[in-house]
Amino acid sequence: MAEFVRADLADARFERVDLVRAKFRTVDLADAQFRDVNMSGVTMRGVELQNVTISGDIENVTINGVDIGPLVDAELNKRYPLRAKMRPTDPAGFREAWDILEKLWDETVAHARRLPPELLQEQVGDEWSFIETLRHLAFATDCWIRRAILGDPSPWDPLGLPWDEMPATPGVPRDRDVRPSLDTVLALRRDRQSTVRQLLDGLTDEFLNSDTEPVEGPGWPESRSYPVRQCLLVVLNEEWVHRLFAERDLDILESGLA
Repeated sequence: MAEFVRADLADARFERVDLVRAKFRTVDLADAQFRDVNMSGVTMRGVELQNVTISGDIENVTINGVDIGPLVDAELNKRYPLRAKMRPTDPAGFREAWDILEKLWDETVAHARRLPPELLQEQVGDEWSFIETLRHLAFATDCWIRRAILGDPSPWDPLGLPWDEMPATPGVPRDRDVRPSLDTVLALRRDRQSTVRQLLDGLTDEFLNSDTEPVEGPGWPESRSYPVRQCLLVVLNEEWVHRLFAERDLDILESGLA
């Protein structure tokens, strides 16, 4: 067990570090950055929480005796009335959710086309560029639809982009430097959207409530069985949240032009 007492670790970097059950007392974390961090079961007392930005899944988070998860959820549904549609329970609901996402993404792509092409390769706040976002969504579809549900052990396109923290995996694309054009990525994107559409058009209650067959071979998700419903909800969530991120960053890039 390592101990750091009265130690100056300012500007230190911790990556792929196991801090399970670590104890922090009288620690200054001002301006610290956390990304892809699992904080399940964390207890904080005597905390000063000011000017803080948190983005992620919030559930059973109690602050000063109040579970803020339902409050955040209700506020997000208020801001985005279509958000509640992203949690369908039957095949018709999944088809409706996909209709909504396709329409919203068409509007976002039209927004992106109003910017100079080079800006669509620009990252804002160390997040993915617009082009990288589309590449990642193709990867997500390949993982959860083509691999997990349809059973293709290696469905990835070379332009697919895994999340940054995913370990290098044989056969899985990982080209961070390629800079394809918007039209090139949109061709891949439309192909993957069509795959989802075809699956949802034939979706039945029986299949929705079934489990996938394990797929052999390296890749993501891991080789085991998953509820079909869970796989589809993952795709809806990826599509919804990344569009919000994309619109946010496109607004920032556009304001820079002004």
